[in-house]
Amino acid sequence: MSKTIDAATHSGGSAVMSSDAAAWRDRKRYAWMLGLLVPTIPFGAWGLFALTGSSLCWWYGPVLIFVIFPFIDTAAGLDGSNPPDSLLEALEDDKYYRRITYLFLPIQYAALVWACWMWTRGDLSIVDKVGLAFTVAMVAGIAIAVAHELGHKKPKLERWLAKIALAQTFYGHFFIEHNRGHHVRVSTPEDPASARLGESFWAFLPRTVFGSLSSAWRLESARFERLGTSRWSLKNDLINAWLMTVALYVILAGAFGVAVLPYLLIQTVVGFCMLEVVNYIEHYGLLRQKKDGGRYERCVPEHSWNSNNQWSNVFLYHLQRHSDHHTNPTRRYQALLHVDEAPQLPSGYATMMVLAMMPPVWSRIMDRRLLQHYGGDVTRANISPRRRDKITRKYGPGTAAAAAAKAAGRRTLPWGGGVAA
Repeated sequence: MSKTIDAATHSGGSAVMSSDAAAWRDRKRYAWMLGLLVPTIPFGAWGLFALTGSSLCWWYGPVLIFVIFPFIDTAAGLDGSNPPDSLLEALEDDKYYRRITYLFLPIQYAALVWACWMWTRGDLSIVDKVGLAFTVAMVAGIAIAVAHELGHKKPKLERWLAKIALAQTFYGHFFIEHNRGHHVRVSTPEDPASARLGESFWAFLPRTVFGSLSSAWRLESARFERLGTSRWSLKNDLINAWLMTVALYVILAGAFGVAVLPYLLIQTVVGFCMLEVVNYIEHYGLLRQKKDGGRYERCVPEHSWNSNNQWSNVFLYHLQRHSDHHTNPTRRYQALLHVDEAPQLPSGYATMMVLAMMPPVWSRIMDRRLLQHYGGDVTRANISPRRRDKITRKYGPGTAAAAAAKAAGRRTLPWGGGVAA
C-alpha cells in the first residue's frame, strides 16, 4: 500500500531530493480508498437484513458510526507521520487522490436513490424506514466532509462538486459560510461555528445552524452589493446551491412519490447535525486574542483541536489535521501535516462525537484539557457569556483547578495525548 512520489519527474527532472524524501512512501495511498465504503453503508444495512432477517439492521449506519467505529479507531492507533516538505507539491499534484473524492459522489447518490425506492417500494415498517433514514444520514453527514475538501479548491469543477455533495442535506450555504466566514472568524466569539467553553453541544447546535445560515446570506449579499447588482440571481451561490436541493427533492418525489419527503427530511437534519457536532469539536473553547488595535491575532495551529487517529483520518480525509487546514486552506487532504504545537484531542472524531452528545462527560474531559492548554489561565479561553461567572469561579485564578492545570505543564493526561501548555 505504498508508492513513491517522483518529485524529479514532477519538476521536469531538475528536483534534488534528500535521502529521506527519496525513501518516503505514502503508506496510506490505497487506504484512502476505504473512504468509498462510507456511501455503501445503506447497501450494507440491506445486506445484513437479507442475511439475518432482523429489522435492527436498518439502523446499521448509526450503530457503525457511533458504536463500532470508535472501538476500531482506538484499536488502529495513531499516525503522526508527515511527508517531507520537498514532496508536498508533487503529492498535491497527484490526481489519484482527488479522483477518490470525485468517486464518492456517484456512490452517495446511488445510495440515496436506492433508499428512496426502499422507502416507497420496499416492504418496510415505519420504524424500519426511519432506521434507513438515519443510516442514509450517516452518508449525508460524511459527504459534507467530502464537500469541505472539494469546496476549498480553486478549480470550478471541484467547487461545483462540493455543492452537489451538499445538496442532499440542504446545506449549500456551508460552501459560503465555511470558506468566507468561518475561516476569517474562527476561534472568536463572532464565529457561529466555534464552540465556547461551558457551551454544550445542544446549546451550540441552534446557534451554529441559524448563525451560519444568516452569516452566509449576509456574505453573499455583500458580494452582490460590491458588484452593484441584485442578489436575486442564479449567480448567487446560496440560491443556486439551494435550487440544487429543491430540484433533487422534486425529482425524487416525482419518481417515487411524496412519501419519500419525510424520510428525506430526517436524513437531512441528522446529516447536517453530524457536521455541526464536528464543528463543535474542532475549536471548542479556543480563542484568538485581540491585539492592541482591536483586531484578532492571526489564526495559528494552537486555535484548532487535532487528532492523529489514523482510522478516522482516512475516512474523513485528514479533517482531523485541522490546524494545518486553517493555515493552508487550499492544501489537499493527502498533504495535510501533523503540527506539534496544536492541542490534541484525547481520541479521534468517531469517539469525540459520541462524547460531545453527552455534555457532562464532554465537560469533564475537555474543560480540564482546555484549561491545561492555556496553562491554567481560563481568561484566555472563548467562554460562553451565559456561563462566564460560573466558569470563572470554578476555573479562575486562585482556584485549585487553575493551579492544577498550571502545574500539569505538558504532562500526559490519564485519557491519553499530550497537552500544550
